[in-house]
Amino acid sequence: MIVIGGGLAGLAASVALGEAGWRVRLFEQRPFLGGRATSYLLPDGEHVDNCQHVTLGCCTNLEDFYRRVGASDKIKFFDRLLFLDPQGRRGEMRAGMLPAPFHLTGSFLGFAPLKLKDKLCIAWAMLNILQTNGRTWDVDQHGGISMLEWLRRRGQTKGAIERFWRVVLVSALDEELDKSDARYGIDVFWKGFLSNSTGYRMGVPAVPLAELYEGCKTGIEAKGGEVNLRAAVRGSRIENDAMVGVKFDGDREESADAYIFAVPHTVLPELIPGELRGRDAAFRNLRMLKNAPITGVHLWFDRQVMTEPFVTLLDTTTQWIFNKTALYGNANGKEDFKNGQYLQLVVSASYDLLQKPRQEIVDICLKEVKQALPAAQDANLVKATVIKEAAATFSPEPGVDRWRPKQETSVKGLFLAGDWTDTGWPATMEGAVRSGYLAAEAVLRAAGTPQQFLQPELGADGLVSLWART
Repeated sequence: MIVIGGGLAGLAASVALGEAGWRVRLFEQRPFLGGRATSYLLPDGEHVDNCQHVTLGCCTNLEDFYRRVGASDKIKFFDRLLFLDPQGRRGEMRAGMLPAPFHLTGSFLGFAPLKLKDKLCIAWAMLNILQTNGRTWDVDQHGGISMLEWLRRRGQTKGAIERFWRVVLVSALDEELDKSDARYGIDVFWKGFLSNSTGYRMGVPAVPLAELYEGCKTGIEAKGGEVNLRAAVRGSRIENDAMVGVKFDGDREESADAYIFAVPHTVLPELIPGELRGRDAAFRNLRMLKNAPITGVHLWFDRQVMTEPFVTLLDTTTQWIFNKTALYGNANGKEDFKNGQYLQLVVSASYDLLQKPRQEIVDICLKEVKQALPAAQDANLVKATVIKEAAATFSPEPGVDRWRPKQETSVKGLFLAGDWTDTGWPATMEGAVRSGYLAAEAVLRAAGTPQQFLQPELGADGLVSLWART
């Protein structure tokens, strides 16, 4: 078994197939695992994530993957999500004593950045989602409408859209509301905030992202497989509609019983013959998938400026601030501010920042941090860096699912994995792991030894479990 690509999709497929008894050879062109969800060292030795990645309680397959590779204890879960607007008004999401779907009602009623009219509009739209178990009459899965259009049809106020729906969904989908399929937006609230009282809980890595994958290499090798870094595949050889080999530098070729290409959708066409791209719609349609960017801004201060583990900002360029010093802690799991404090800021769907100079981006974000965190006003910024991921995810445009290919292809022995394949989820770490599991299942099914890896969705609980059955 050959797997091309050491991101989450490739790793999930490799670990699953290894546990199923297959000898996996994984090839990754970079010197590290994790793909777009990893971390690396700056020239001064500082370890930074290329972008802050989180999980939610509803991400059942990502949770399963972390368990398989021994990384579950490296994720910190939080029951409270804090929001802050430029006027200093605070809001939070925290489950109370009421059962789902009313578990967040208490904190929602006290959400200061929203006006009463905003809350009534939001409650009406939530009721609409509940009444249809996360499916609504005007969401056409084949054609699709935008999330913004869906909200407008339900009379959402400007405040509700900008300070609630947009805040949650741009971060979750990495796309603006007018460019996001409403089905995905509704899914976020149904699975994360309504159907189960724990679905909204946010898990944040307590270590640099690269450390989450240490168990992957060990697990693959323990099953007789191998992990090859700095090993770039240059092409593939297909004969009689069957995959027979992959090509490397120096005219080297490797062959196997099956192959999983777990590479970005923009890279895959370069690795398969042009004739196949021309006649197979699954490959030809990849050009219809567009990219969406994420920008990460890293700030190091000479002192502590933030006490919360993370906070969401409203009405600003900066969307999230993560207190990396507190999240990482020291050897004893406690914060250590002797050497100052390290914050990571996240801007999803950051189209406006792509052409801006890095220093201008730092200046914009630093101003917003100082407004949100008064302690930062007297602190000195020791250093800063900006990481732009122009192709961080695929864009979940309305109707995008018709362009997403299945994991099993028309070519015998060739399988696909990646969050851009047909997973039922948008471009998330959960979606990437789901694709890897689905690809592994397809390989075993083709071999006549079917096995299931995909985990069921987080089930409805509380009162939702009663009417979900009806």
